[in-house]
Amino acid sequence: MSFLEACGIAGTRGTGAAEDVNWSVFWSQQRRAGVLDWANWPLYIDTQNGGDHPSIDEFTKRTGITVSYRPVIQDNAPFFAQISPVLQAGQSIGYDLIVMTDGWELTQLIQNRWLIPLDQSRMPNFHRYAGVTARSPSFDPGNRYSVAWQSGLTGIAYDPRMTGREITSVKDLWAPAFKGKVGMMSDDTELGAVGMLALGIADQTKSTPDDWNRAADLLKRQRDDGLVRQYYDQSYIKALEDGDTWITQAWSGDVFQANYSGFPHLKFVVPKEGVMLWHDNCVIPLHAQHPVDAMEWINFYYQPPIEAMIEDWVNYLCPVPAAKRLISTRIDDPGVADSPLVFPPPTTRRRFRKYYDFKGIEDHQEYTSIFDPIIQS
Repeated sequence: MSFLEACGIAGTRGTGAAEDVNWSVFWSQQRRAGVLDWANWPLYIDTQNGGDHPSIDEFTKRTGITVSYRPVIQDNAPFFAQISPVLQAGQSIGYDLIVMTDGWELTQLIQNRWLIPLDQSRMPNFHRYAGVTARSPSFDPGNRYSVAWQSGLTGIAYDPRMTGREITSVKDLWAPAFKGKVGMMSDDTELGAVGMLALGIADQTKSTPDDWNRAADLLKRQRDDGLVRQYYDQSYIKALEDGDTWITQAWSGDVFQANYSGFPHLKFVVPKEGVMLWHDNCVIPLHAQHPVDAMEWINFYYQPPIEAMIEDWVNYLCPVPAAKRLISTRIDDPGVADSPLVFPPPTTRRRFRKYYDFKGIEDHQEYTSIFDPIIQS
């Protein structure tokens, strides 16, 4: 018997929850269990003494809920490949809360009904304190299934000592002067997005296969002209630090942390064409054994003092603007509080761009068939 059936809810299909599940009834039958099993990414929560997490300790102190925190997610695709057969079989993946980036994998979790809709009545702190960038994203209108854990920007980083000038445009990634010193990302979503930005396609949520092919042609010319040193995974930041690249696609949090780790000269740019905004999202997988405990954490996390504690360590784009003052005053870390990469000003927010939301597997396969050959070559 499935978990939902055991709770008196109409059964599930192999591909997810039945369409007629009454989630209000489901949530009314749930109780706190005192346990939370949580899968997250490495180095993505406040950490002290080699492994303690003060925010989790405070959560346990206040709620009595014991947290099994496992930083086991290295990449969206392999984690999705691990959990999807289990969910399709109608079984629990062993986690009550997971953190997934917006993209094809999260879209599939939603479309296959492999997630439990959040109980909005149990998350008043989100509704009170969440910033505008965290509310009702295009991939999950109304935050029915997700809330932002952290967000970030994919823009450009560069070493001004090497480029000899300021960088202001995504088109600088195509500058002949930087031949062989340009870093591009090996993630086809990121690669396609910057190609479309270079074409002037700001609203990529409405992009078409024709747009994708035009962007791919531009990226192929960049590759064939010898501008690209390599298509990088997370190692792009080390290549920039080492001088292997002078200019590169980059994630905002990596550059912020590099600045505090011996590389203060590196700069992150929000290009004039726009910067891609992404979210890592807390979601509750279908068949989670302790969903109320997961909701308790979501509500706890969205309190400004807790978010300030975590944000001061993580340094990505904060989903709770009210944490800024607390980081500055209580924690006394103006470097984080005043960073435009953590608390972006309105001028930056106006340049935020959204990724294309994949409609299904065929849609995603067409996209990857266009951009993957560029990376694989």
